Amino acid sequence: MPVLKSGRLSLLMTSFFVIPAMAFADSPLPPMTVTATEVPTLLPDVPAGVTVITQAEMQARGDTTLVDALNAVPGLGVVQTGGPGGVASVFIRGTNSEDVLVLLNGVPVNDPSDPNGAFNFGNYTVSDIARVEVVRGAMSGLYGSNAVGGVINIITVQGTGKPKLSVTAAGGFPAQGQAGATLSGASGKFDYALTAATDQEAGFDYTAKRLSVYNGTRDPYRSNLGSFNVGYSPVSGTRISLAFRAQQTISASPDANIVFYDDPNNFLYNENYFGKFSIKSDLFRGLLTTELFVAALENDLYYKNLLDAADPNAQSNNDHYHGYRADAQWNNTIHLPDYGPATFSSVLFGVEYIADHAKERVSDSGPFVASINAYQHSVAGHAGVQTTLFNALTLTGAVRDDNVSSFGNAVTGRVGAVLAVPQAYLHLKTSYGTSFLAPSLFDLYGVDSYGGFPYIGNPNLKPETGTGFEAGAQFDIPAFGQPDFVSLSGTYFLNNIKNLINYVSIDNGNASSESNIGQVRTSGVETDLVFTPTSWLSADLTYTYTYARNLSAGIPLNRRPENAGSATVTFKPTSHISIVPQVQYIGRFTDFLYNNNGTSYTGTASGVGMAEPGTIANVTISYQVTPQLTLFANGKNLFNSRFEPVNGLQIPGQSFLFGVRAVVQ
Repeated sequence: MPVLKSGRLSLLMTSFFVIPAMAFADSPLPPMTVTATEVPTLLPDVPAGVTVITQAEMQARGDTTLVDALNAVPGLGVVQTGGPGGVASVFIRGTNSEDVLVLLNGVPVNDPSDPNGAFNFGNYTVSDIARVEVVRGAMSGLYGSNAVGGVINIITVQGTGKPKLSVTAAGGFPAQGQAGATLSGASGKFDYALTAATDQEAGFDYTAKRLSVYNGTRDPYRSNLGSFNVGYSPVSGTRISLAFRAQQTISASPDANIVFYDDPNNFLYNENYFGKFSIKSDLFRGLLTTELFVAALENDLYYKNLLDAADPNAQSNNDHYHGYRADAQWNNTIHLPDYGPATFSSVLFGVEYIADHAKERVSDSGPFVASINAYQHSVAGHAGVQTTLFNALTLTGAVRDDNVSSFGNAVTGRVGAVLAVPQAYLHLKTSYGTSFLAPSLFDLYGVDSYGGFPYIGNPNLKPETGTGFEAGAQFDIPAFGQPDFVSLSGTYFLNNIKNLINYVSIDNGNASSESNIGQVRTSGVETDLVFTPTSWLSADLTYTYTYARNLSAGIPLNRRPENAGSATVTFKPTSHISIVPQVQYIGRFTDFLYNNNGTSYTGTASGVGMAEPGTIANVTISYQVTPQLTLFANGKNLFNSRFEPVNGLQIPGQSFLFGVRAVVQ
């Protein structure tokens, strides 16, 4: 099995940067993650590719949606149909979108009513988000189903310190306006964070301008958000909390069908609700951390498309997707005392119960009717361990057993190691994990009919199973008085997924269903270089090479570019001014193509061909008038790129937003 060869690279990089070093300062404390191992751990000591995106970073870059925040993460491909509010998928290391497990404050929130059990990233704004932790690699050993390619944990704001009110207001062109406010703080035994935000945009016509059917009809977008996170600490080390989040989005998009139609009446309405009640406590003088919580999720998605006389597809939609989830978890961490060479040792264990319910009613012209009203539940137990030996070798291990009502048991695990070599400012990392994806409720029990060719779900489906391996190195090199002069990481990854759930013909070709017949392999290299030559200038350069292939069909996976990268520069010419330009590059990839006249591509039997690459440039400028008042300007797609992440649908055009951010204490 290939591994990253780093010996010569280590010597070369160390010589290049260490020899000219003049005065080394103590290194600042690196960021921490709680998602990768369920134990708060410094990023260099985590045997996985991890990116932590803070609220301050999102504000500095002008990110207003979760899609914005994730666009530049190495190893991630973000694909949105149209603009804000459009359905958005994330592909981690070339795996499918349903192979990404999404957590909200530690609770799995993938939509049970989605036909694939995936998460729609297009519905989330970031006004109440404190940070996002992205963990790449097979993580089912900790988190169960869907964690094949990785885990994304969205963590909302929690109140601390003196009460403060943070307010943001902005407007720009084409016609758009945003406003938000967060009241947070702590008083005595209580803490609180309450957020309300709205975003309204006239939008663009997301039909590709190259298509003859382009007519310039704007596709508007509106989002409203309300959330709170309140806590009560009866004694030191114990917090009883209640969190709630509700978001509503309305967006429009063209109609991509057999013939592309620039539809003025195709709307998507989405509402999602989330609630969590938790009791977390540090017991026995901090030796045991225990948390018990119950949570509930509801997603309500509604497609509405009126029939248009000019539509060559004669297409209309009246589709409802309702997903419900109840989740209960009891998680524990025992913090062991140091013993011999073993330090910072922890043992984890816990149980989880999930109950899913999906109600779906699809009614399209054609006629095409699909429906589902089904349930699935699972019970899981997990255990893990983490320790550091000789202050140099950090070891982690986890095992989990999920019992799923539709098929039975899935046992998964994960092991990892990180070796610190301080003489070379180096960390060597490797990990191996197994994973699984439970069949979605629609795969199991869905039914539909189309022109007398019915689809019948397969209740005998088995889960998709996968293995994931990675090996890499990370250099954190001080030089010229800068403790973080250079941070360079490179990781090789390899994923194998079997028993892929694929669409098949049955009943002598008179009907269709699903079957476990596919096999996928993805591999590649992801790199990240953070260069900070001075306190007022830093650059973050990422590059990812991905080889993603359906081995069963012998074809590449769609919408997985082989080459992708980004460059983000933070320039602070004075203590009050911050300028953050960002450039993203997405290389060529296969997709279902549309000809310039709006008809489906016929160059291949499948209609699949190579889509063109794209480059997108953004910039955000902030001016801190006082410690409490900041002015900002955000320019997106500065050079008006017409890149099509989904063929036939281009990204939003050039836009500018001007605003103010104030803090009152």
